[in-house]
Amino acid sequence: MNGGPLDLLTHMGLFAVTPGMVFMWVVAAVLVYLAIAKQFEPLLLLPIGFGILVANLPLTGLMEPGEGLLWRFYHYGLQWEVIPPVIFLGLGAMTDFGPMLARPSLIFLGAGAQVGVYLTFFVARLLGMTLPEAATTGIIGGADGPTSIYLATRLAPHMLGSCAVAAYSYMALVPIIQPPVMKLLTNPAERAMVMKKSRKVPKLERILFPIVATLVTVLVVPASAPLMVMFMLGNLFRESGVVERLAGAAQNELMNIVTIFLGLSVGATMNAATFLQPKVVYIFLLGLVAFAVSTACGVLFAKFMNLFLKDKINPLIGAAGVSAVPMSARVVHQVGSEANKKNYLLMFAMGPNIAGVIGTILAAGVFLSMLQ
Repeated sequence: MNGGPLDLLTHMGLFAVTPGMVFMWVVAAVLVYLAIAKQFEPLLLLPIGFGILVANLPLTGLMEPGEGLLWRFYHYGLQWEVIPPVIFLGLGAMTDFGPMLARPSLIFLGAGAQVGVYLTFFVARLLGMTLPEAATTGIIGGADGPTSIYLATRLAPHMLGSCAVAAYSYMALVPIIQPPVMKLLTNPAERAMVMKKSRKVPKLERILFPIVATLVTVLVVPASAPLMVMFMLGNLFRESGVVERLAGAAQNELMNIVTIFLGLSVGATMNAATFLQPKVVYIFLLGLVAFAVSTACGVLFAKFMNLFLKDKINPLIGAAGVSAVPMSARVVHQVGSEANKKNYLLMFAMGPNIAGVIGTILAAGVFLSMLQ
């Protein structure tokens, strides 16, 4: 007899739960806890955590190719490469390039902090990862979630969830990871150094920058175009002063909407079958090493620049060369103010911090050019 109690039991997900799924529920619970209780990147970790939970519920069909709700979010948003560029549109609308333009030499700190990305790429390759996997792991060192997601989608889709969680976790842990590295490589006098006030950047220069930067970067690294173009367009919205509605929508409503879809889509890729592998441990450990090395290289490069600069810079701001905006700049300011209460480094640190975003986009473009 069809439709009996036994048939009903076979359609209950309760009897299809595996130990791996239960473990992923625990992972989801940890991310939700960190988002709510500790407020670690809650805008992303909360939907990612919930996405992990529902992706590991059996018999739901949520990730069924062609039919599942979350599969559609993932396919049309990430596989079609829509969501990360749209996020960069919002980031551009929220970004003030003034601190970087006021002292253009700070751009080099953003470039210097990318050393960790390339170093980790080679280490990951030596550990047996394929070239696309090594590049996807290395980019985590930039602490730029959208760029990590974009590169993973293009080069190593099976690593998308773990790379995204690693990148956003390290962004959230900036106040814990960076200060020990910064203090290890500087002495109290260097940390207490007060920098001279920067020049005021005229409006015309602010307007021209996103246009010129787009031309230069895309001509040099064409593969960076999807992210760079949207990033600079958002900034042009901001600086033009004539499209306040577009700038506001980009950094508020549109940003909030795509953040929801991004978090759910990323979390939905982290089912037990793909996540519970030894390679995932490598990803998290190498990502941590990449982030720490990037921080160290930024500080060391700032000290190297001081050998040639007339107006010395506080070497702490080199740590902000990673792409964790604005968390890294805030940590630099905090460490500097601990050494000297009159030290205000936030706006100076924002220069290399923003340059780091550009540097990570270009690094991703280089990997795409080499490996696609």
